[in-house]
Amino acid sequence: MIILPAIDLRQGRCVNLIQGHAHKETVFSEYPIDIAKQWEQQGAEYLHLVDLDGAFQKSSQNLRIIQDIIESISIPVQLGGGIRDIHQLNQVFEVGVSRAIIGTAALKDPDFLNFSGQEYGKKIAVGIDAKDGAVATEGWLDVSDKSALDFAVEIEKSGIKTIVYTDIKSDGMLKGPNLEATRKIIDIVKVDVIASGGITFPANIMALRDIGASGAIVGRALYTGTLSLPQAINAAIL
Repeated sequence: MIILPAIDLRQGRCVNLIQGHAHKETVFSEYPIDIAKQWEQQGAEYLHLVDLDGAFQKSSQNLRIIQDIIESISIPVQLGGGIRDIHQLNQVFEVGVSRAIIGTAALKDPDFLNFSGQEYGKKIAVGIDAKDGAVATEGWLDVSDKSALDFAVEIEKSGIKTIVYTDIKSDGMLKGPNLEATRKIIDIVKVDVIASGGITFPANIMALRDIGASGAIVGRALYTGTLSLPQAINAAIL
């Protein structure tokens, strides 16, 4: 299992939102490039970026800083937030993103979902952001009628090979991931499932590894010092 340290970008800064609420923001650094270099130096093999401005405003807003981050490190980067059409997909690939995460558009436009899987293959992941088992969209502002499990099956049928599953109620809470919900996603599909939300202690990572998660995204716990990146990486491979 791979550990992906997260950098959430808002107005060019490295921040964290509790359960996705914009008014519950903590600014961890004004210099996200330095943070990216730090995670690489500490052993990260892959970096997870979120363009929060893009998620809220429906188009990528931090492409310049994203490109600067990518050019400052040698590890691959995946990006989510505000990627909702082919033009925006091409934009993020042009700045060097290795894997683009689509979410709202994948749910609302099945043709876009299927085209993305067929055209870009492993360069695409779909984010399932779930609240009480239902898929949330528009930067988590709306909750759809679609169940996370049904959506996971549709994603697999599209040919996309990676799902990023986030339990919204766990995100930023430092209380551990929702293992039961994550296990259900892992069990229902054969694609890689990267878990996100609430990962706080080495035991959380080992539990996710044991239920078959292919990766774990760690954010707030790294920034508060509750968990170190070397600890997380070690727990993933024990």
